[in-house]
Amino acid sequence: MRLLIVGTLDGQLTTATKIAMDRGASVTHAGELTSALRVLRGGGGADLLMVDVGVDIADLVGQMEQERIHVPIVACGIGADAKSAVSAIKAGAKEYIPLPPDPELIAAVLAAVSQDQSSMVFRDEAMAALVSLARQIAPSDASVLITGESGSGKEVIARFVHENSSRKDKPFISINCAAIPEHLLESELFGHEKGAFTGAVARRIGKFEEASGGTLLLDEISEMDVRLQAKLLRALQERVIDRVGGSKPVAVNIRVLATSNRDLTQAVQDGSFREDLLYRLNVVNLKLPPLRERPGDILALSEHFIRIYAKANGMKPMPISAEAQSALAANEWRGNVRELENTMHRALLLAQGGEIGLEAIRMPDGTPIATSPAQQAASRAASAAEALSRTMVGRTVADVERDLILDTLDHCLGNRTHAAKILGISIRTLRNKLNQYAQDGVEIAQPGETRGGS
Repeated sequence: MRLLIVGTLDGQLTTATKIAMDRGASVTHAGELTSALRVLRGGGGADLLMVDVGVDIADLVGQMEQERIHVPIVACGIGADAKSAVSAIKAGAKEYIPLPPDPELIAAVLAAVSQDQSSMVFRDEAMAALVSLARQIAPSDASVLITGESGSGKEVIARFVHENSSRKDKPFISINCAAIPEHLLESELFGHEKGAFTGAVARRIGKFEEASGGTLLLDEISEMDVRLQAKLLRALQERVIDRVGGSKPVAVNIRVLATSNRDLTQAVQDGSFREDLLYRLNVVNLKLPPLRERPGDILALSEHFIRIYAKANGMKPMPISAEAQSALAANEWRGNVRELENTMHRALLLAQGGEIGLEAIRMPDGTPIATSPAQQAASRAASAAEALSRTMVGRTVADVERDLILDTLDHCLGNRTHAAKILGISIRTLRNKLNQYAQDGVEIAQPGETRGGS
């Protein structure tokens, strides 16, 4: 855990620093906003910012967004200052911690940032075999390609590999290649010098340098432009990178992991992915089975998510009834672990009587979960029939196209890559369409959700 503390608060943050370090955090201190941004740009990195409410948090959030720096912020203030707490939350802080600090509260905040993404929960033999292989190859520096359907847990496996490697005490840095516009991805990966392009207000260290000594995860690497793939291949082969606008190469010492939910061999044949890069990345392949092929994990993961969301909502964990367990096991979980997580969060909130019964296990649209494969097939057929019965007479082509794109994105639980593949369009075209709809005030499904946030 890398903690960046910003501000002073009359020395109270020094006490918070000591508590965080006693809990295993690596702590950097910045006296004010400019220094904090300098640390973040300079490759020091952070997993969490703990910020004095006297600092202009709204300005800090705005500058971080402008430079695409994504780190959660916790605000700190002297005592229970409700006005400052509300202002900090409105400005973009996730939590407010009153000072002098409570050691248990500091520990809870640090744990909340680090716990879920690194936790491995499995019972099924198929996952046990995969985890065993991941543990075996983790100590090496070999590149690893992690493949599997969207939502199946590829980043969790990547973190597991890092945490079982000799680099575990160094940073684990992840970047989603599909979430960043093509013209900005090179700068995100390799960094840039001041003035290299419009908006480059200062030197920015890229993810390769930020991950120095540790592990870099290239998520959804199949979406990277072929021209940028050539530069990535050089970085992997020669262990040097060139900052955008830079005049000399920079040596890097990292291990690279990559994920993809597409068939990269087919992508090579289609000409959208370099064959030599695939060989370089695919030294070891960890193929993650979809949740429907590891039924032994469904109940274990369901109980795990119940515990997480019960704690987050100030509730007591509830047992899952036998009927609900059977329904969970029978569902095919097309959205994999991500869909199961959303379902169990919803079930916890809907449950009555101290138990999660069948009536609480519902789909995002509120319909009950199918309790057998036959019911699932019938439900899908009914949905398809209803969709086909909608008349398109009197509607424009643009309206029909918009509904098709948005419905497909809902079906994919907000996964842009998967939706673009189903629609037969490029991820860039899909992003442009979604940006246009958002500007028109249309609700867009976020990753892991459908419209409405379910």
